[in-house]
Amino acid sequence: MQFIQTSIPDIWIIQPKVLGDSRGYFFESWREDEFKAHIGAVHFVQENESKSFKGVLRGLHYQRGEHAQAKLVRVVKGTVVDVAVDCRRSSSTFGEYVAVELSGENHRQLFIPRGFAHGFIALSEEVIFTYKVDNYYNAASEETILWNDSQLNIEWPSVDVPLVQARRDLEGRPFAEAACFD
Repeated sequence: MQFIQTSIPDIWIIQPKVLGDSRGYFFESWREDEFKAHIGAVHFVQENESKSFKGVLRGLHYQRGEHAQAKLVRVVKGTVVDVAVDCRRSSSTFGEYVAVELSGENHRQLFIPRGFAHGFIALSEEVIFTYKVDNYYNAASEETILWNDSQLNIEWPSVDVPLVQARRDLEGRPFAEAACFD
């Protein structure tokens, strides 16, 4: 596995070594020892999967307080642009974001530590998206930042279909009013 640091030092792209032949391919999607050596000890307790269609935009979501979550995300099928926003007030990259294309073809994963909001837009007809988290989901601790917040100015890629979003994403808070981390 190759660990690639992004413009925000705590966010990592993980590029597995893919072995392919006439039967298909094989790769290690998770190795605790390598993860620990490059990023640190993270104990994942829950894994989630979502299915989306082209134009679905999910986010920007995070859990606050004691329910904050680190995430390791990847796409099994399809293509997304995945976005992580630094919500840590004490960080030199507070309010900055990283956007990475993840796909079933490139097999890349993105590690997002606690203190970040997360979202993605589906670029392909169908997307199967999985993510491991290091803390259990708690609905009362969930926060949503507006996906199109003018302060963040995220450059979401355009798609040739109307965006599809949940009500909570359309009614998210502006970044300036978000319950950020100290």
